[in-house]
Amino acid sequence: MTSSHDAAAAVPVTSDLPGAGPPGVPATPDGAAQPSKRARLGRNLVAAIGVGVAMGAVILASLLIVAQVFVGVLAVCAAIATWELSGALRRGADIRVTLPVLLVGGQAIVWSAWPFGLRGMVVAFAATVLGCLLWRMRAGAAHFLRDMSASLFVAAYVPLLVAFAVLMTVAPDGVGRVLTFMLCVVASDVGGYAAGVVAGRHPMAPTISPKKSWEGFAGSQIAGMVAGGLCVTLLLGGPWYFGALTGALLVCTATLGDLVESLVKRDLGVKDMGTILPGHGGLMDRMDSLLPAAFVAWAVLGLIVPV
Repeated sequence: MTSSHDAAAAVPVTSDLPGAGPPGVPATPDGAAQPSKRARLGRNLVAAIGVGVAMGAVILASLLIVAQVFVGVLAVCAAIATWELSGALRRGADIRVTLPVLLVGGQAIVWSAWPFGLRGMVVAFAATVLGCLLWRMRAGAAHFLRDMSASLFVAAYVPLLVAFAVLMTVAPDGVGRVLTFMLCVVASDVGGYAAGVVAGRHPMAPTISPKKSWEGFAGSQIAGMVAGGLCVTLLLGGPWYFGALTGALLVCTATLGDLVESLVKRDLGVKDMGTILPGHGGLMDRMDSLLPAAFVAWAVLGLIVPV
């Protein structure tokens, strides 16, 4: 499963030296860098595809065998991503979040969405906030506001957004909703990556993510809208045009989610959140586009295809 981390890739990055391209990339006679095929791909593609296929198999199997098993998969992902993000904050800026409370409270947020729905999520989130406040008090006033702000950011960014995927999972047509959500984001990643590699020329956000291009974003939109139209029609029985709209919104959200994580990593001075997935980085690096898209998918599908 690919990620929007590289989805709109392939905008050449040139060196500051006249006539020179990126390291290992030959320059043309006029000094313009000609990125090699490997440089344009921007990653260990074989490892990335292998890990992506394995992750997709786990997700699909857990959904189709017993849908609630997928809740367990989401809970594990939330815990790992919380650990990785907390570690990146510590390595990059010496920010000490209340990790024990976040791990326990994060599980409460995710699992409470199954039997208690949105109300249970809110209660668990509020309890996690209070727990973070009390836990951090022990370390005194130094950097209290900094550490607490980061702790609340982690709680909202990871387990709270993951819980919206749980809300979709436990719906009567939950398999269709989750597959629609996941396939739209995956289609966005694949379409954007392919279009960016082939035709990426114009940077979308060069100071945030230099490899993202508007051509890649266009490829993401086309693939995401097609996937949305097909999924909403075939899996949820809704009109295709609402599905296309859902796909377009999820592509925008996934792209923004990836840019937000890129900003966080640039601010912290880290390349990846972790190293658990060969060819991908950390699990949090794969969830950057999925987290905000989970909320948007839950909200939009709830409006166009009510339970």
